Amino acid sequence: MTVIGTAAAGALNAAGAPSRRAAAGERAAALESYLGDPADFTNPLGHEALLAADARGELSGEGERLLGRFHLNAEFVPRRLGGRFDGPEGLVRVLRPVFRRDASLAIGYGLSSFLAAVTSWLEGAPEQQRATADLLLRGERMAVAHPELAHGNDLARDEFRATDTGTRLVLDGTKRAINNVARARALTVYARTSPAPGRRSHSVLLLDTEEIPAARLTHLPRHPTTGARGLYFHGISFNELPVARSALVGEVGQGMELALRSFQISRGVMPSTAIAMIDTCLRTAVRCADERGRASGSGIDMRNAQQVLAAALADLLLCDSLCLAATRAVNLLPEQTGVYAAAAEYLVPKVLGETAYDLSIILGSSLYDQRGPYGIFAKQVRDLPVVSLGHAGSAACQATIIPQLPLLADRAWFDAEPAPAGLFDIGGSLPQLHLEALRPAAGEDALAASLVATARERPGASAGGAAAHRLAEGFLRELCSLRARISRAGAADRTPVVVAEMSALTDRYTHVLAAASCLGVWRQQQRASPGGFLAEPAWVVTALARIAGRLGGVPGLTDHAELAAPHEERLATEVVARYRDPRGYDLYGAALAG
Repeated sequence: MTVIGTAAAGALNAAGAPSRRAAAGERAAALESYLGDPADFTNPLGHEALLAADARGELSGEGERLLGRFHLNAEFVPRRLGGRFDGPEGLVRVLRPVFRRDASLAIGYGLSSFLAAVTSWLEGAPEQQRATADLLLRGERMAVAHPELAHGNDLARDEFRATDTGTRLVLDGTKRAINNVARARALTVYARTSPAPGRRSHSVLLLDTEEIPAARLTHLPRHPTTGARGLYFHGISFNELPVARSALVGEVGQGMELALRSFQISRGVMPSTAIAMIDTCLRTAVRCADERGRASGSGIDMRNAQQVLAAALADLLLCDSLCLAATRAVNLLPEQTGVYAAAAEYLVPKVLGETAYDLSIILGSSLYDQRGPYGIFAKQVRDLPVVSLGHAGSAACQATIIPQLPLLADRAWFDAEPAPAGLFDIGGSLPQLHLEALRPAAGEDALAASLVATARERPGASAGGAAAHRLAEGFLRELCSLRARISRAGAADRTPVVVAEMSALTDRYTHVLAAASCLGVWRQQQRASPGGFLAEPAWVVTALARIAGRLGGVPGLTDHAELAAPHEERLATEVVARYRDPRGYDLYGAALAG
């Protein structure tokens, strides 16, 4: 097993679990070392073994045992209740080593439990929170049945109903595809408690599966999936199950509010973990180019690969910048988190999918390998839609943003306070988590305000700094254009044409937030680590130019591609350097086991 430095080794106790005092970066490094080199064919948690488990439609048994010894479930429990969770950014860092190898293992062993537990952390009674924490810390699992709005772990979009009799609730209904429901000790159930539409239509119940009479619960057959084939999606059907009112999480009718508040956490976490999957795709593409070059005696042929590799790294850093803002905002700007998390969940999977497609060109016919050194590429591409759609599709994310856009455009972009520098401080310290501060709707937009402030500053003296400033000014003009178009659309009748226009404007707005995040990270790195790669203009200019290209250009800027061209070689060189001396292709650039 590869050991990544003494800090990683020292973060584990004799039983193989990290100390609660260990920082998230130390815990992530320890788990990366613990999992070993994924390219090692003899590693029971390497790509070859995980591909074999996926082909059988199973989770890796060795992987689940290792994550149990690591006490991964403690990452899902707040520190005040004995766990290690103190914010989404730290959780993401610890989960990425698992997602680099197998999304099914990461979700199936534990992340599904986190998604189920979040509602208890938000609004559960003290005894519910204690019971949930104890259950997870014992290594047991939870499952969640989201309302139809989100169809998070509910691929079939059916629902439960709970009838209020005054003294208790009676639960009925069927859901055909809920991840881990057959293996869960506890269920978080969103059930319809009112036939009327609207935000008071659903309530949340926390159920102990061992207390449910067999006659009241029917387990349905497994629901196979094309991607993430190791996940255990099953259905369940309740038949007039009496439920005590003490099982309610929050109040009757509070379900939709709790769903929206929980999404402010999970919508940032899910796309952020998916970045590690495309990290593996990029690493596999470089390996393919390297091995073919070695076979021909010429090394990596950068003439054919340079543009694709440079673009892939820029895209991963672009995605990670937006996800960094979305996850750190939970601690720093909890009232504004909902929009940023929805933007990340909407945009990042799209960009990652495009990146994987472009990288497939390097693999050529090896793209179709199901086993061997390149088989992991196809698996990660196959699993990505399950991870990105497993919690909320793009339409649901747009539905979160669209109602808030008119107010944000009118009041929150051009005269508001910019985001604190800590929002872009990679792995930096954070204030204590206050989940009660999360709100379904935001009245401010500090991230967009940061873009405005950056664009209004004087440009840097270097050519790269000047190019970054020109791009920032272009996105400022895009923001001005968005405000005018949103104002016109908001004043019009709500016709299908107007709805389509607002969807298109929301798409452009999420790209602007991504640009603002990239600029924020770059400027913070210039202050914190002026000699590092992320303080250089190469990646931020390329990332901004690629965002502009995805929008079909931004006002007053037609040469965005030409601005990025001089930086292509620098980015490709960084890709190869992080392959030779294995480091992550994300903002953290942490050492890897292989």
